[in-house]
Amino acid sequence: MDAALVLSLVERERQLQPRLGGRKVLSLISAELEEYDAAIGRDRFFSLLRTQDLLVPRKRGRVRTTHSRHSLPVFANLIAEHEISGVHQVWVSDLTYVSTEEGYLFGAVIMDLFSRKIVGHHIGDTLEAEGCIQALDGALSQLPPGFFPIHHSDRGCQYCCHAYVQRLLERGLQISMTEVLHCYENAAAERVIGTLKQEYELDRRFRTKQQARQAFMQAVYLYNNRRPHLSLDYGIPADVHRRAAA
Repeated sequence: MDAALVLSLVERERQLQPRLGGRKVLSLISAELEEYDAAIGRDRFFSLLRTQDLLVPRKRGRVRTTHSRHSLPVFANLIAEHEISGVHQVWVSDLTYVSTEEGYLFGAVIMDLFSRKIVGHHIGDTLEAEGCIQALDGALSQLPPGFFPIHHSDRGCQYCCHAYVQRLLERGLQISMTEVLHCYENAAAERVIGTLKQEYELDRRFRTKQQARQAFMQAVYLYNNRRPHLSLDYGIPADVHRRAAA
């Protein structure tokens, strides 16, 4: 009975988040298991998923979206030794691509480093700075008065261009960028992009751009509002953000 209940709850969650890892699924369904007075240990849980072929294989792949060989101004890394104690102190940003039969789309995200909530996002047809600026505008629109987070990114031309830098300076935000070890110095933003692609299937090829846009928006919503985060002690980013901002 416990195994059947566990499988039904796992399959329900996987309908929304097909590639969500086992530990995160277990954290989501644990409260319901307690309500039914059902118990299952982590080892048995993974064994059960394995017998039902419900473990999620990891997929890796990447197309280059960062073009850092340019003559635009760059900035130092301000967050390498920065201690974060709350929301709206550091934002990290990155770009990704989504493949469709009608061509590529490019998604830009900005994430609050404390809560791991995506606070700004945009997906569009161009790799130019326009999409990143729209994601930034979305993040700035929900920024409470009196907060001035450090904005961290790689040295891609989208983030170094005059229009993007000017937007940040106008709002009083400090600008931080990777210096040498790009993949390590912007690791948090890289991870959120990897999660969107691997766990929410944005790494597959969509038939139309409209389908890809809808999938991107749904992925951001589920990531913010449904996905437990290991670094948050399995908290949900939107919940953590809301409590920290209160």
